[in-house]
Amino acid sequence: MWGTSMAAFQHEMGASREAVDDNSDWYVWLHDERNKASNVVSGDVPEYGPGYWDLYGNDHEWARWLGLNAWRTNIEWSRIFPNSTRDVKVTTISDDEGIKDIEVTESAIGKLAELADGNSVRHYKAMFRDLKAKGMKLVLNLHHWTMPIWIHDAIGVRDKHPHAHARGWADEETVVESSKYAAYVAWEFDDLVDMWSTMTEPNLVWNEGYVTAKFPPGLRDARAAERVAFNLAQAHARAFDQVKRHVGKRARVGVMYATSPSEPLTDSSADKEAARTSDEVSTKRFFEAVIDGRIRRGFGREEMTRADMRNKVDWIGVNYFSRTVVKWVEVPPFFEKQRNYGFLCQPHLNSAAGRPTSDSGWEIHPDGIRRALELYKEYDKPLFVTSNGIADAKDRHRAWYILSHLHNIRLAIEEGLNVIGYLHWSLIDNLEWGSGFSERFGLMHVDMRTKKRSPRPSAFVFRDVVQGNGLPGNLSEHTRWPNALRRRDSETSQDI
Repeated sequence: MWGTSMAAFQHEMGASREAVDDNSDWYVWLHDERNKASNVVSGDVPEYGPGYWDLYGNDHEWARWLGLNAWRTNIEWSRIFPNSTRDVKVTTISDDEGIKDIEVTESAIGKLAELADGNSVRHYKAMFRDLKAKGMKLVLNLHHWTMPIWIHDAIGVRDKHPHAHARGWADEETVVESSKYAAYVAWEFDDLVDMWSTMTEPNLVWNEGYVTAKFPPGLRDARAAERVAFNLAQAHARAFDQVKRHVGKRARVGVMYATSPSEPLTDSSADKEAARTSDEVSTKRFFEAVIDGRIRRGFGREEMTRADMRNKVDWIGVNYFSRTVVKWVEVPPFFEKQRNYGFLCQPHLNSAAGRPTSDSGWEIHPDGIRRALELYKEYDKPLFVTSNGIADAKDRHRAWYILSHLHNIRLAIEEGLNVIGYLHWSLIDNLEWGSGFSERFGLMHVDMRTKKRSPRPSAFVFRDVVQGNGLPGNLSEHTRWPNALRRRDSETSQDI
């Protein structure tokens, strides 16, 4: 499959007042004056975005022009249920280990249907039908970070307001409510969906929201981060169950994960162990939980095994943008990410390894995508590259970025990995969360004032790849180092 990825919150708003959804935690987060003053957010807000909610037909035509046959998006929980669903009763089976099962009956589904916003449901169906009519498979994701404010009062939690009882993923209640949402969406949209994903990048939710404090609710609380990570794993398993029950066993249900393979700063055994630990904490533990049913908490290696969590993945979505370079340190988590590599570089320069960086300051490291895919080899699941792209407003690197990453995906396939598709992030420029409109990921430039879409030169390169169903021979030479590096291959071989 060849396609594109998008997130509803980042793309939908911008073309009309009717498209604005002000019921989510992220909407409130981006408008918060304290966040703006402290540069946690840019000050850009989604109601000035690209306007996909109104202009979806135009964007689907651009996708057809490219030759795409797949489209990944999500439904906004806050659009479907702008008001609480807590009063809809379901049967929850739980014990000291956690939530083992949630039964959402047909009667409960009926009550959820009464609570659902009918206009939003009808609009999403119209969007998806148009997509399908234009020859694309729909990969529908249930959760891409945003939550209704009735389940997550991010500002209240951040400010420790005494009445802030809606704590999002920090509360086990959210596992129950998200399962109701998953059950309803599976029941309502079954006939339009080709593949399902329960969530996108849960590891960024707990890390950026509870460790770095960049995402809502902006905390630095290791215990809360651990609790959130655990609840997200439970929520994935329970959402998996809901889709299987309400769609049937034929449903293919996966999860999309931010994957940044770790590399040691030096060849020392300590740094190599640090890289192994980094991959274990950031990636392996989640999949041990939802495939093997093995839960590991904290660095004390506390373990438990839960049969209800086993085999809850049909396919794995790999979101890759750059690598992580670490060195060993003596205190937990026993690794330290290194500046001037991976995501910790300066924009428009070279990394410490001499590789160019994007407008985001992310190191371009194409061979990392092969390592990212290899991290999942042991699970023997179909792998789907569900997000891969670059912030590059001037389109200096994007064509080479696409070709070099596809080259490494091809190498992974030749090594025996079952890679079933590639989704580029993104078709159009969008709101890049707290960074606003400064980071342009689109194959299509979007004038945020007029909403006009215009293909960048790299779009024509990607079109050639898609329509040729692979890397054309005349483009193969561009999978090598870009001229910007000004280095010969032999000189780069010693770089990290």
